[in-house]
Amino acid sequence: MLPVRKHAPTPQKSAATEARLNAQALPDGPAWLRDIREAAVVRVRDRGLPDRRDEYWKFTRPETLVQAEAPKAAVFAGGDQSVFANVDALKIVFVDGVFDAEASDELALDGLRIERLAELNGTDIHWAKDLYGVLEERGQWPVDRPLAALNTGFASDGVVIHVTGRVSKPVHIVYEHQSDSSDAMLHHLVKLDAGADVTLLETGPGAARFNSVMEVDVADKAGFHHVRVQGRDHERRSNTHVFARLGTESTFKSFTMTANGVLTRNEAVLELTGDDAVAHVAGAAMGDGDFHHDDTVFITHDAENCESRQVFKKVLRNGATGVFQGKILVKPGAQKTDGYQISQSLLLDEDSQFLAKPELEIYADDVVCSHGSTSGAIDEDALYYLRARGLPKEIATDLLTQAFLAEAVDEIEDEGLREEVVGLLSGWLERRRG
Repeated sequence: MLPVRKHAPTPQKSAATEARLNAQALPDGPAWLRDIREAAVVRVRDRGLPDRRDEYWKFTRPETLVQAEAPKAAVFAGGDQSVFANVDALKIVFVDGVFDAEASDELALDGLRIERLAELNGTDIHWAKDLYGVLEERGQWPVDRPLAALNTGFASDGVVIHVTGRVSKPVHIVYEHQSDSSDAMLHHLVKLDAGADVTLLETGPGAARFNSVMEVDVADKAGFHHVRVQGRDHERRSNTHVFARLGTESTFKSFTMTANGVLTRNEAVLELTGDDAVAHVAGAAMGDGDFHHDDTVFITHDAENCESRQVFKKVLRNGATGVFQGKILVKPGAQKTDGYQISQSLLLDEDSQFLAKPELEIYADDVVCSHGSTSGAIDEDALYYLRARGLPKEIATDLLTQAFLAEAVDEIEDEGLREEVVGLLSGWLERRRG
């Protein structure tokens, strides 16, 4: 159970919360799932949906994520080739939050079992009972995350993956946006048995307004690798959440590339509960004009000799805004913790801005923890050096920008996936030359 809240939501926040709740309906499901959903709704009412007065929302206006009706978002018609189209993977497609069976592969692969949340009806006993909403609820303290609880209450579908071995190829969740008024919630569960290993890909904009939650339980000596590409949909709004719990000698690595999007907030809440665990969260974001991108990360070290990395790079131009809020919490007894956090922005003009709030909270004495945050422009000396060797200014600027993003992109372990992301970054820069 969570600690009792010290303060009730304000009347204004309660009114906004009730308006959103009244616009939702609990999906059908077995009794155990309905009980979990109803408890999540109680958490939403207890906290109230966020507003600008909340500490962790002071840099990002949440109104369009909270209001009852989703703002319209024009469907992007850029003719993009599907991201990771050349990667051999099991493909699962959702169109505006609705599963597309015809576009999806058969949900079967050696080393794992895949089900859909919407098809758990009539399942009285299921391992998902011990995971659905569990990590989300744990992640509500010490920071309120009511939009994640809203998702637990009302998500209509999602994938439920039980990984029992080392999976030979990735699972690829593809999100397609086809309606300018779509408002989707998806909730994914990933349970890895001891020694299991899987790569999960996510690509696409999701919906006009998209709220997603992924809960990942990584058992001892298991490995979870996550690569996500958001974009190029210009007007979409999304709030994503990843909650993960790591066992002894386990590995969790997540990388997100974001291109465009009027509002994106990606949250990651990780608990290292077993000794010698490794958790890396990284991201590269490129924004042009009406673009607001927020990475909010909370990593808790609650075991010995664990390693965590937060590496985030943002390239901003024409008035775009980037936000980073990252925290490392080292609990008593979590000795020999190695925690590293870096957030940097490259501002390509004077109209863009980067807002950062890095935090360390340490209750152990044998640790190595650091954080840093910087904002800057293109290095004029480096630019001069490249131009002196015959490179046009635009190409030289692109090369320096790619070098700036490289530390984040290098967090992708798979070389093929890393090269795909580098190609996407290059394409975004090329389209903006001149």
